[in-house]
Order: sequence, then C-alpha cells, then structure tokens
Amino acid sequence: MKIKISEKHLPVFEALASGVRLKIINLLSQRSMNIKELAQNLSLSSAILTMHIRKLEDAGIIKSERVKINGAIHKICSLDMDLIEIEFPKNKDSDLKTYEFILPVGHYTDFNVTPTCGLATTEKIIGYFDDPRYFWDPERVNAKILWFTKGYIEYKVPNHLLSDQTLKFIEISMELGSEAPGVNSNWPSDISFFLNGVNIGHWTSPGDFGSTKGNFTPDWWSLSVGQYGLLKIIKIDDTGSYIDGEKMSEVTLSQLNLREQLWSLRIAVLEDALHQGGVTLFGSGFGNYDQDIVFRLYYV
Repeated sequence: MKIKISEKHLPVFEALASGVRLKIINLLSQRSMNIKELAQNLSLSSAILTMHIRKLEDAGIIKSERVKINGAIHKICSLDMDLIEIEFPKNKDSDLKTYEFILPVGHYTDFNVTPTCGLATTEKIIGYFDDPRYFWDPERVNAKILWFTKGYIEYKVPNHLLSDQTLKFIEISMELGSEAPGVNSNWPSDISFFLNGVNIGHWTSPGDFGSTKGNFTPDWWSLSVGQYGLLKIIKIDDTGSYIDGEKMSEVTLSQLNLREQLWSLRIAVLEDALHQGGVTLFGSGFGNYDQDIVFRLYYV
C-alpha cells in the first residue's frame, strides 16, 4: 500500500501512533486471532481492545470477519497488508538543472575601500594593513580574505545560460562578517548586495568574530584580527530577494537584466548605512567554511 502525506491517509498515521496497536499488529503477524485472544495477550478489556481494532480497520491495516465456532459467533482479526510505503512530497526544485560557478575572493574587478582594510593569501599578508593601493597588487588574485570599513568590492560573473534556458532562481553563498579594529563580536554592520547594479538588499552582520580560531584559518593568522564569519545564502527568484530565507527586498529576477553575458556582484558598506561596521569576506582556507563565493543558477 502506498500512502501520501495528506489528510486522506491520516487514519493510517493515527492507527500506527499507538503502542497497543503496534503490539496488535505484531500479534496478528503470527496468526489470526479473535477479540478475546487479543485482549488476553495484551491484558486489556474486550471493550478497549475493540476500540483499537476499529482504528486499525478504518486504516485498512487489518480486516475482521465473523465466523461460527462451536455454535458461537467469533470476530476473527487478521492483517490485511504486509507493506506500507510512504510517498513524501517532492521538492519542486528537484527537477531543475543547476549551474555552479566558484568566484575566488581575490578575483574582484573593481573596488573603492576605506581603511581599516587589507587582504591576505593563506600564506601571508599582501602588502601592508590599511593601504588600499595593495588591492591592485598582482598577488591580489590569490587573496583568500579581505576586509574594509566603507566602500565596495565588485566581481564580474559570466552568464553561461543559453537563450533557450529559463532561469528560475539564483543562490549566492559566502562567509562574511563585520570589520572592527581588532575584533568585536558586538560590532553591527549593514552590508549591502548589488547584482547588475541593482541593490537587492542588505544584511546586518552582528560583529567581527575572533574569540576562537576559525576552523580553516591558518595557524599564523593572529587572534587579534577576525577569525571567521557567518555563512549567508542569498536567493533571488520571481517573488523577491532573500537572505537565509528572510526577505531583504522586493527585487525579483525580472529587474536584474540577467540576459547580459556578464553580471556584476557588488558587496558594499554604504555611506548612508545606519551601521557602518565594515565587512570581512572569507574565502577558502579561512573562516569556518572552506569555500569562496559560490553562485548557483537553477534553470529549466
């Protein structure tokens, strides 16, 4: 018997939600029994046992028939099925095709940052702290962490969708936090996200975390600066823009000019932000999540 997660099959779930009725099923799996035998095996009255039998009958799990034995009428119970298969609701996104693009932290194409700022590979600091000129250093492409107080960092993302493919939603995941002088877990920052020049919303980072070493942060990285961030997942579909399931804005896919061959992603702390606590962006080899910026496109 195949059942679905629906009210139609609620009697089956109710019938199985009882220790007594599970014992009845196990007894009847050995042989058919009448009400009196079942009641004796379970130390229950016939009246209570009859109530449980009715629940199992309504669910179609057992069947009963009245037979005449030695001049008396007996209600004989037996199992009426040997298998129940539960079909769970299908994830509507499971039929979608996906395209994934990994964007290394150091592969930005534009920036405008204010100190405190800096960037580093997994082996060393690039240049010196608080000197924005090093954001153009050739070694920046190897950066796995970067940080700044105000301004933005911008990336270019190739659009590999074909003309006959329809985009259903975009997911962008990254690990990030605030940028405090040193570290401070209570250092809120409004971090804004732009896709193709459109502000899709912001997230308020609670702080710059550094009380313990990040799971993947190199041993040489000082505990006096940020160690890890929080993994955030941005989703944009036809209903709006979300971060971790919470709506950021009403901006939908149709407003983002997504047929262009090259997209832009900007991460910013704006001049008019309520909380200007900076941003630290963690890539693979730093933080608690061993990943860079991940784009996933879901399409049909």
